[in-house]
Amino acid sequence: MIPISKPDIGPAEEAAVLDVLRSGMLAMGRRTAEFEEAWAAYCGVRHAILMANGTVALEALLRGLGIGPGDEVVTVSFSFNATVSAILQVGARPVFVDVREDDFCIDPSLVEAAITPRTRAIVPVHLYGLMADMGPLAAIAGRHGIPIVEDAAQAHGATWEGRRAGGFGPAMFSLYATKNLMTGEGGFATTDDDGLADRLRLLRNHGMRVRYHHEALGTNVKPTDLAAALGLAQLARLDERTEQRRRNAARLTAGLRGYLTPRVPAGREHVWHQYTMRFPGERERVVAGLAERGIGTLIYYPVPIHRQAYLQALVPGAADLDLPVTNRLADEVLSVPVRPNLAPEELEAVIAAIREVATPAAAPADRGPAAGGTA
Repeated sequence: MIPISKPDIGPAEEAAVLDVLRSGMLAMGRRTAEFEEAWAAYCGVRHAILMANGTVALEALLRGLGIGPGDEVVTVSFSFNATVSAILQVGARPVFVDVREDDFCIDPSLVEAAITPRTRAIVPVHLYGLMADMGPLAAIAGRHGIPIVEDAAQAHGATWEGRRAGGFGPAMFSLYATKNLMTGEGGFATTDDDGLADRLRLLRNHGMRVRYHHEALGTNVKPTDLAAALGLAQLARLDERTEQRRRNAARLTAGLRGYLTPRVPAGREHVWHQYTMRFPGERERVVAGLAERGIGTLIYYPVPIHRQAYLQALVPGAADLDLPVTNRLADEVLSVPVRPNLAPEELEAVIAAIREVATPAAAPADRGPAAGGTA
């Protein structure tokens, strides 16, 4: 079987974790501070606050911005559930807009109409490793005086017009085991706002700056130095692994001409957390056929958040929202292996298997340049 994900852990990661184990300082110590400084520098922001996972990092950002009951947050339904559960956990209401065909990300042309006097933030999701179209989103946010909070869980190092994810406002990055940069579990909140950073650090550690002196109502979402050490070792090779993902994506696209392969709009650099194709009307057959040939796949995401059962009680009428692109993509998308530790023969096996089991479909003319920058 060629799995869709396989953690890339080597001697550097093993040595870093062993060093922490031997040090006796396991939780939120020197390695945590080093990892935070390194990630802030990588993203080009002032602060990176390491937390237990990406979900709590996003929730903490919303709380830190003062978002709560009665507030609205504009976002998308075509994402992992954590995007919306974080909004709900602070007591706010998600307001869904549709995504675009060309990038699977929030459609800026629909955002302004979704803003009301209760809107407190816009949360675009940089899906599969590609940033949303941040220029028009930033303009809308600026006109209305509301912040953008980037859900960059899958977009480590992705860029829009040369600016990395995390550069347009407070942002969350996931460090889950399958992510391009991973610590097993973990997440970053990033920001240029000194005050917000201070609130986040208080929030993650029981509201304490000085031990047993609680300045604010906080919680416990502290990271470990074990995770930070693993992350530092991973970060040293992130760019190298990203380039390999890009080479793999380019090879997949070249080998699968005539199929609905992903596109990279001009001005953006994809980091290929996932290579997500579309198989209209035949996805289940393709999944079965690829499984028979030993190719692992996953569907991100088969049930959009607005159609999740639990959401109906919390956001009445959500299932009836008019989100045609979201619904269509949920029925068609399928991610295939693109990870950096794919052997060349595995990559060719993925291409051959798809060509054996799937029906070619001419891509729409307006879908933009293909992976690797070719049409």
